[in-house]
Amino acid sequence: MKNYSLKEFGADILVDVAGGMMIAVGVYNFALHAIFPVAGFSGIAIILYHLLGIPVGIGTILLNVPVAVLCYKFLGKNFFLKSLKSIIISSILTDYVAPLLPVYEGNRFLAALCMGVLCGTGFAIIFMRGSSTGGQDFITLSVKKIYPHFSLGFITFVLDMVTIVMGSVIVFQEVDGFIYGIIVTYLMANVMDRIMYGVYEGKMTLIVTERGAEVASRIDEYSGRGSTILQGRGSYSGREKDVVMCACNNKQMYAIKKLVREIDPKAFTVIMESNEVVGEGFKESV
Repeated sequence: MKNYSLKEFGADILVDVAGGMMIAVGVYNFALHAIFPVAGFSGIAIILYHLLGIPVGIGTILLNVPVAVLCYKFLGKNFFLKSLKSIIISSILTDYVAPLLPVYEGNRFLAALCMGVLCGTGFAIIFMRGSSTGGQDFITLSVKKIYPHFSLGFITFVLDMVTIVMGSVIVFQEVDGFIYGIIVTYLMANVMDRIMYGVYEGKMTLIVTERGAEVASRIDEYSGRGSTILQGRGSYSGREKDVVMCACNNKQMYAIKKLVREIDPKAFTVIMESNEVVGEGFKESV
């Protein structure tokens, strides 16, 4: 892989081990013996484990081969090779390290919560390193390439529902297990989105005012963030007005709204959620 240093490789290995261990513990120590369906290729591997006795890690690798071939052109060589490394590490941890730890045999609901948080966190940190654990991740990221406006958590949730239904019908055959499967899938998707996007989420505001320069100056003075002043025209009055656009974090927005009201009580302020802000002062673009 081009410009892939030894330091980056070492960091990738550490992330793979950390994320893979979370996934391994979530799948093997919490989900495998809790009698509820699990989403994704891990869920299909668990089905194979119950039906044929194939170890979960080995089953995951076997399932990855045809999907990797089909999705290769969407993902590229570098991502494929990095993901292959992540797949092998997470599978080894699932079959050989997680079994050395105690298996949770308590409340199924608590097992579902722990599995959702652990696996969601593990998948997220591996994704954020530019890799994946293969299988459904390959499908998820291929869909993301085609439909970039869909979040990874949403795509994962939709695909996971197929596996949950399949596991409920073929293996577990109970309504409670199906419900637990939905809970853990929803939790996992939200944990993934929260970790991947929540760190950089914030607010964006559009302030329609006749005192745009003063508003922008006060925002910069308060928060140290620049603003963009756009030119607008009122559709009813026909008057020229400034539209101040500013991105800030959640804590700063209340104060910005207050100071805008002090400067121009007639200003029209629109505040919107921003899942991710990339640029100076926020997440640096890669």
